Amino acid sequence: MHLSFSTYQLRFKHPFGVSSNTRSETTSVFIKLQVDELVGYGEACLPPYLGETEAQTLQFFKKAADFLKPYEPLLPAKFFLDAIDQLAPGCHAAKAALDIAIHDLYAKIAGLPYGAMMGVDPPVLVPTSVTIGIDSDEKLAIKIEEAKEFPILKIKAGTADDKKLISTIRRYTDKPLYVDVNQGWTDKHQVLEQLHWMAEQNILLVEQPMPVHMVEEMRWVTEQSPLPTMADESVKRLSDLESMDEAFTGINIKLMKSTGLREALKMIHYCKKNKLQVMLGCMAESSCATTAMAHLAGLADFVDLDAPLLYRNDPFEGVLYQDGQIVLPRANGIGVELKQALW
Repeated sequence: MHLSFSTYQLRFKHPFGVSSNTRSETTSVFIKLQVDELVGYGEACLPPYLGETEAQTLQFFKKAADFLKPYEPLLPAKFFLDAIDQLAPGCHAAKAALDIAIHDLYAKIAGLPYGAMMGVDPPVLVPTSVTIGIDSDEKLAIKIEEAKEFPILKIKAGTADDKKLISTIRRYTDKPLYVDVNQGWTDKHQVLEQLHWMAEQNILLVEQPMPVHMVEEMRWVTEQSPLPTMADESVKRLSDLESMDEAFTGINIKLMKSTGLREALKMIHYCKKNKLQVMLGCMAESSCATTAMAHLAGLADFVDLDAPLLYRNDPFEGVLYQDGQIVLPRANGIGVELKQALW
């Protein structure tokens, strides 16, 4: 198997603001795993908060290329994924890219869409939220208008006055909201008061209200919260989920955190078994990784897979959106096609 990779800057249509920063672009490293004429595509998206650098990611891919080179895809995918996971600690996004590419390649060899190969029913009429980053009142109005076909909005909070932010959004729309705080709140009593207020504002859930280290405070909040509390930064892989210990009512599973589709499926099954709610999200990936995750959308309670809509220069075609709902391509593999040369 021949592995090649290429760094790319995904550029937002509008500056993307969260509680800790605002950025105009995101670095992704795209990979191509090729056997004869068949190609599997993958993506390592590297937003700053993930804490994984481009240099680390490229170094991991160089090591992976040397490992994969002697092999043909005759062994089970599990063999390659287990070995890749052991190549180096961390590097979750790089491992996710290889996981996506391997599943894409194996499904193409099998002549099946990825979901069908894994025995997962394709999502049918699954709505996704669309994300509205922190911005000025005027820009918020523009973004909300651009998202008019979507039934649910996800807003980024953790501002100096989140009640004011939500009240501003309510001037333009009464749609249900997901609220993502990105660790922006620190006082558990104020957090609980905010959640009770939000429960009256047609808000469906609150994501990662408090910093990762505030586990006891988060557990106290969740016990009394009128809204679902969803972990994001607090849970990356299955091992984190297994030690979450009732600090949240659910988890936002993302490929770039979890190391890919295989681990994401394990996390979904764990949540179902343990009565935890499942949200499927993305880290501002292109259509490549977002389409891969979209195959699992029918297994989720909440879906936030809108990232391709945020960019002006997505190099792939894949998942589509119709009346705010996810539409998977009718194609084998993960279902993406390259629109421009990357290699």
